Amino acid sequence: MKVVVGLGNPGLEYQRTRHNVGFDCIDRLARKVCDASQSPRARFQALAVEGESGGEKVLLLKPMTYMNLSGTSVAEALRFYKLDATRDLLVIVDDIALPCGGIRLRGEGSAGGHNGLSDIQAKLGTDRYARCRIGIDAPGQIPQRDYVLGRFREDQQPLVDDAIKFATEAAECWISKGLTEAMNRFNRRTGEADAAKPARAPKAESKKPESDKNSAPGQTPGSQN
Repeated sequence: MKVVVGLGNPGLEYQRTRHNVGFDCIDRLARKVCDASQSPRARFQALAVEGESGGEKVLLLKPMTYMNLSGTSVAEALRFYKLDATRDLLVIVDDIALPCGGIRLRGEGSAGGHNGLSDIQAKLGTDRYARCRIGIDAPGQIPQRDYVLGRFREDQQPLVDDAIKFATEAAECWISKGLTEAMNRFNRRTGEADAAKPARAPKAESKKPESDKNSAPGQTPGSQN
């Protein structure tokens, strides 16, 4: 059993925001590896659905805990199936340090200031697990929390759509062929040309969704800090 987790915040107001690209990848991956008759159900404080890719069983998770407490869901699932995070876990997450449209896979490392990854690492007690980062561009002069909880600009949307497609393919490769093969195939597939370009001045942002009204105490949506 492999576990692929996409990070995001639950609720209609967060759909298609930059912080929710992990959720978007899980939705796309579910359409490819899960039976169409299956619907996600509440398990491990997440929406969960099982599928199969390359002969390997896979559990897809979208934690419903809000970003800052993502590790609670991940740890519960790994404990239930008695899985090893270093071998059996892939986390898909947004990254402001990568150009929009880029993806980067790694097998270990710091959380890079991302609250979702920080909580996963705290709950698992290790930073040795696979993660696939999807670039969303740096926020520039926009407050970081507003930026990650906002929606993509018109010029960013086609880039992130491609990145979600490639990240989904990378996850399938990881499931069936392992991290090294996925890194070799996908780490240079997107984002290189953009990385070489001068940074763009951000355009005006549309109003971000209201952020905290559905959050329980201690369960704020959060952002990268």
